[in-house]
Amino acid sequence: MSEPPREAGSPPLPPSTDTHRGWLHKWTNYLKGYQRRWFVLSNGLLSYYRTQAEMGHTCRGTINLATAHIDVEDSCTFVLSDSGRTYHLKASSEVERQRWVTALELAKSKAIRMMNNQSDDSGDEEPTSQSDKSELHATLRTLANKLDDLSQCNDLIAKHGAALQRSLSELESLRLPAESGEKIKAVNERATLFRITSNAMINACRDFLDLAETHSRKWQRALQYEREQRTRLEETIEQLAKQHNSLERACRGAPTLPSSSTEVSSTSKGSWTSSWLGQRSHHIKARVRRIKGETSDEDEETEYFDAMENAPEFITVTTDPTRHRRTGSNISGTSSDQTETWNLDDHAFDCQHQASFSAESRGVKSNRKRRTQIPDKPNYSLNLWSIMKNCIGKELSKIPMPVNFNEPLSMLQRLTEDLEYHELLDKAARCDSPAEQMCYVAAFSVSSYSTTTHRTAKPFNPLLGETFELDRREESGFRSLCEQVSHHPPAAAHHVYSKHGWTLWQEITIASKFRGKYLSIMPLGTIHLQFNCGGNHYVWRKVTSTVHNIIVGKLWIDQSGEIEIINSKTKDKCQLKFSPYSYFSRECARKVTGMVTDSESKASYVLSGTWDEKMEFAKVVESSQDGTSCEGKQKTVYQTLPPKVLWRKYPLPDNAENMYYFSELALTLNELESGTAPTDSRLRPDQRLMENGEWEEANVEKQRLEEKQRAVRRSREAEVATAAEEGREHEPYQPVWFEKKEDPITGEEVYVYKGGYWECKETQDWKTCPDIF
Repeated sequence: MSEPPREAGSPPLPPSTDTHRGWLHKWTNYLKGYQRRWFVLSNGLLSYYRTQAEMGHTCRGTINLATAHIDVEDSCTFVLSDSGRTYHLKASSEVERQRWVTALELAKSKAIRMMNNQSDDSGDEEPTSQSDKSELHATLRTLANKLDDLSQCNDLIAKHGAALQRSLSELESLRLPAESGEKIKAVNERATLFRITSNAMINACRDFLDLAETHSRKWQRALQYEREQRTRLEETIEQLAKQHNSLERACRGAPTLPSSSTEVSSTSKGSWTSSWLGQRSHHIKARVRRIKGETSDEDEETEYFDAMENAPEFITVTTDPTRHRRTGSNISGTSSDQTETWNLDDHAFDCQHQASFSAESRGVKSNRKRRTQIPDKPNYSLNLWSIMKNCIGKELSKIPMPVNFNEPLSMLQRLTEDLEYHELLDKAARCDSPAEQMCYVAAFSVSSYSTTTHRTAKPFNPLLGETFELDRREESGFRSLCEQVSHHPPAAAHHVYSKHGWTLWQEITIASKFRGKYLSIMPLGTIHLQFNCGGNHYVWRKVTSTVHNIIVGKLWIDQSGEIEIINSKTKDKCQLKFSPYSYFSRECARKVTGMVTDSESKASYVLSGTWDEKMEFAKVVESSQDGTSCEGKQKTVYQTLPPKVLWRKYPLPDNAENMYYFSELALTLNELESGTAPTDSRLRPDQRLMENGEWEEANVEKQRLEEKQRAVRRSREAEVATAAEEGREHEPYQPVWFEKKEDPITGEEVYVYKGGYWECKETQDWKTCPDIF
């Protein structure tokens, strides 16, 4: 069986007939999906590591093939399960998958033979120490000798016992007094019992020897494992001491700039040190758990990290802008001409209008006064487990959920909530610098998550053909349109036009899974943003949202993953990282960090903040390479100007906790407006009943609407079947206001706005709208 080439420096494996190793993709969790891992099959055990270099010190998990079950799911995927532990593995090809399955089956059969003591050549692991091997063999030989002695004694006892019985039988045949005959008969019975007892003793000794021979190697393997774990712990502690010394040296030498002109920012040495210590603490605790014999497998909720694995790849150091005005020759060429314009008091985000989203607070006169409250949420009790236990493993959009888990908004309205901080795009449209414009776009992408901090309720699934419009030309200069363009899978198309010089469009498909403890929501699709002035076109995708404590505990939501924003015109990029919450991390919760780089990967801005509060950005004026760290990597030290507030979250309205934690914009989304399309989400009866607090009636209406939609789908499927029988083509469902076209940026087929909605609204011609309510 061929093996992939082994990396230089990876420890060699002991020769064995069932040894196999190579790269496989292992399912970790719904946040990270399949991850590449190095697997080693040896001596009936399948172990895996993050990298080949870890083979010498860190085993991430091991499964015993003797009791494992192997299932093949498809051409490249197979499942390995053993007593509650399951590995979902994926090979690079069908041939590679078959190689692994064959090797696993062979190793499993040998491991079973070893356990049953059916073969001496089972390929089982032998003690690695010669002294241990000699000691074990000496013990077995002693036991065997003792058993031979007992067998000889048994033979003598049986021989003499038989002679004794014959003699007693002869005595019985003689004519003796009746009393003597009874005594001889009793002696004969005792001799028989003695012989039976001695045979049982010999059989018990033989069984003991068989058991000792069967389990001796298992005991030796367990002893050897404990010795190896002790050695690994000693090596880990030694490595920790070395890394600690390296960290101290790095911290002392990190600010290579003059100490008189710099001060370390909150994201530099302090946060870097605390991040390193938190991750190292997590790593050591995970190592101690493995030493104590607990499982070290990756599951859907826990994943152990090596030290410094997720540490910041760069360090930021804040400098005094006045010094750089005097010593402009020390500043990098990309930012020296703009340093003098960097005024710390000139915040990018206008803080005086943070108190309210209303038009009046922004100095805009509106002919209509928007509502500022909705009916309070009723306090209805519900047996959560009775509903959820039948939903595990199902697609969220296919679960019949009562409105008790909903909020009185549809997914289309939640999608429109991304425009809460549209002023960021208005400011971006006025930027002359593409790099600075990128910062505003990045802040806008982060701001769309600020309303989700307490919003753990589920929005209504839109019906096929459902729409939602938001016309804010008078107050904010934009108008937005959403339409549910597909039901399975659920997909919504969104188009926004602003008179301030930008257009945004997106198609979002929500993939979600309920796994008992948490709910993962994975938005699939691309967001496009184009500015009229300059023609910059930005593209990015959303991160994964996770709702925790679905069954027990207080619900809370987290965002994790990375967003890469690309300017397709200038090739500028912004890499944003949403750090997942970790109990062992000392970083602030909901942290977001990022870097804006040009087409040559030269940094121009550093971004930092949290997705639920604010974002700041700082201009990079100089960069330098730090000394090599203990992992052999170099960190870049960015010298920046003092950071400025780029975006800050608006405060929630009063009594928000009783109004589903809606923001001021969200409170107005379901407000009835005249002239909207008959398919608008505001006209959905079950959603309106829920907002009014009539939840029982809302549940009845929700079931009616869903059944009506199922009937329409069955009718459409029957038409497709009839057309296939007649040999003619059947035109699939087509959205009313959107059409599918190829995206010139991504090359994907996406739904884009084809026009006509606002013209139909002016004439109130809605004959093309389907009857969905």
